[in-house]
Amino acid sequence: MRILIADDHAVVRRGLKQILADEFKQADFGEAANAREALDRLRKENWDAVVLDITMPGRSGLEALKEIREEKPKLPVLVLSMHPEDQFAVRVLKSGASGYMTKESAPEELVGAIKKVLAGGRYVSPSLAEKMASYLAIDTPKAPHERLSDREFVVLRMIASGKTVSQIAEELSLSVKTVSTYRTRILEKTGMTSNAELTHYAIKNQLVE
Repeated sequence: MRILIADDHAVVRRGLKQILADEFKQADFGEAANAREALDRLRKENWDAVVLDITMPGRSGLEALKEIREEKPKLPVLVLSMHPEDQFAVRVLKSGASGYMTKESAPEELVGAIKKVLAGGRYVSPSLAEKMASYLAIDTPKAPHERLSDREFVVLRMIASGKTVSQIAEELSLSVKTVSTYRTRILEKTGMTSNAELTHYAIKNQLVE
């Protein structure tokens, strides 16, 4: 069994590896410090599962997840993030992740989640399952950021992180004009008028660190 751990913090990668190695004693583990490195290793080597962080330098885990789904649709991807379940989980699961956990989860919960996704299942915590049921209710009003497409959501987070349109364009391999169009759509869909408003909203809702 081979498990790839993608997280920009070396201490986190080491900790996750130790937790999983105690249970999966015959497993081989690989590490990636960012989305590009993770995608490179996924293309060059065979893996049985991926533990993926959302917030990494450069391309986000959400962007990486989309590419993984396109290139290796059957590969289980467990997203492990610092962000609260109610802010990210539904979007991540709709994007094709096999499960979503916060980094505050207990070690045994991580082991159980990996076992479940390796067996072809999907992992959600009991509290997340309840939130998803509520989310799917027809009359549940959506928060402004939930109206955004995945790419718009990524751009929103990058704007809120203080990146310029040019920097975002370079990191996402898009034109400045295209990023500006995304920004316009984000403002329209959220009802906001400036980057400052978007940043305040993102911080308040824990969409950025």
